[in-house]
Amino acid sequence: MQERLQKLLAQAGYGSRRSCEDYITGGRVRVNGEPAVLGQRADPVHDLITLDGNPIHSAEKLIYIAIYKPRNVLSTVENQDSRQTVRQLIQVAGHLYPVGRLDFDSEGLMLVTNDGDLTNRLTHPRYGHEKEYRVLLARRPDDKQLSIWRRGVVLEDGYKTAPAQVQFESTAGKGAWIRVIMGEGRKRQIREIGQLLGLPVVRIVRVRIGTLRLGVLKPRQWRYLTAAEIGSLKAPKPIPTRSRLPK
Repeated sequence: MQERLQKLLAQAGYGSRRSCEDYITGGRVRVNGEPAVLGQRADPVHDLITLDGNPIHSAEKLIYIAIYKPRNVLSTVENQDSRQTVRQLIQVAGHLYPVGRLDFDSEGLMLVTNDGDLTNRLTHPRYGHEKEYRVLLARRPDDKQLSIWRRGVVLEDGYKTAPAQVQFESTAGKGAWIRVIMGEGRKRQIREIGQLLGLPVVRIVRVRIGTLRLGVLKPRQWRYLTAAEIGSLKAPKPIPTRSRLPK
């Protein structure tokens, strides 16, 4: 049965459908020796599909792993230099990919899996999966600064962030811990917002992705997800959680 190539690649564990589309447009995928094009269909039973010259594997057993990414580790599979990647911390065979990103100098929960459909569900904005962070600020915020953050901030490139849930949590020396819940995640968004509001960010710890929580994991520790956790992440609608903060 013929399917779109990006779907076949995702089902075989090569990443999300969007990343598999990039493989195709980048000229890395061939069908029966010919360069593939976006939107092309193929039948893995009758067609030879290759990525970087290697035949794609049939669908692998689906694996779901939660890991505490420490600071100064890349949230990628491959690196272009000597820096360590989150994939290198997990000694499990297979084509596993991190879901979403955490900045090099941020830490906390990441999901690593070979389920391309779930990766797409968790990273595509239309599904509305929340991400929750504990953020250490170098200064204590006032009510006005928190209110602006909650409403949305215009970044330096002109993009206005979506409304977010932001709550003061506790003081920490001259600074403070706040908790941020948002449904989007542009690169270095939290740090840029903090800088624009005069609240330099010292530390970011992600504690939740959708319904999946960091729990008791420590930096570099990982575990397999339970069946209940997997089912919750795949639920058609986001499931309300007790940690939702007041607007």
